[in-house]
Amino acid sequence: MIKTGYGSWVREFEAERERRAALGDPDWGRGAQLPAEIVRSIQKFQVGEDGDGSALCGKADLAGDPVYSEAVRLFIAEEQNHARMLKLLLEAGGAGTLDGHWSDAAFVRVRRLLGLRVELLVLMIAEVVALGYYRALRDGAADPLAREVAGRILADEERHVPFHCLRLQEGLAGLPGPVRGAVTAGWRGLLAGAAALVAVDHGPALRACGVGRRAFVAQPCAPRDGWPARCRGARSPPRRRRARGCDPRRRRGRPARVRAPGGCGCRGAGAGGVRGGRVLGGWCGGCGGAGCRGQGAGGECGGAGAGAGDGDNMPLSA
Repeated sequence: MIKTGYGSWVREFEAERERRAALGDPDWGRGAQLPAEIVRSIQKFQVGEDGDGSALCGKADLAGDPVYSEAVRLFIAEEQNHARMLKLLLEAGGAGTLDGHWSDAAFVRVRRLLGLRVELLVLMIAEVVALGYYRALRDGAADPLAREVAGRILADEERHVPFHCLRLQEGLAGLPGPVRGAVTAGWRGLLAGAAALVAVDHGPALRACGVGRRAFVAQPCAPRDGWPARCRGARSPPRRRRARGCDPRRRRGRPARVRAPGGCGCRGAGAGGVRGGRVLGGWCGGCGGAGCRGQGAGGECGGAGAGAGDGDNMPLSA
């Protein structure tokens, strides 16, 4: 039986659905100029986003909380919307979709082996790896339509990770400490392996976006920028970040430094996450400061208001 109420997550998903409907789709009519390596990469991710989610829904129903089941169905609807947008992006670039891919087939098979906990543990690996992929596409793709689509998907994925973390925390809470530690260690290993596999398979596309394979593999488990920061203390949906503009609080003519929910300390100082080109944790909402590459909500800052950054976007150790 699920212990924590998920009503706030249902409301969050419903509010996002209404916001998405009011915003409308990107302008597909402007077309997209997508290099061949990015087309092949997006085609594979599109297969992974597509699916009816029937297995996950069935396991969620067995968990015994109809509110949680409703939240899961709203989550699946967002994933299906991702697949739809990626398909339309490919069509805007004159490309089609794939009927299937071996990596997706293997992923689905492993997910369905056991119960809800295993399903979510495997699903979380895909969600966390997707954070790095869509961030690379949003920040590094040359085509503006591709950047916009990736930014929209990334904003959703940043909410999905703490949603699943909350359920996993509940599901693992009853296990002895050593067992929980072993599960976490094993999951971290699988995550690193999956990130390495994606880095190899999508290496040309990542390089086209300015991200090296080693940096891509290192990012998911970064303590301030990866999944630990997303899951820490997960209880309710994360607060919405300021889309544009710095924090109104000022001190001696300089932007105030604030601590956003993600643990960041952007001197930009929106709900930011980068100082001097180095990630502090979380993401900047597009503060508009010097060097900011924010793409609206969830955009990442490239060193706003903290002097020239080296732009390597690697996590700081302290």
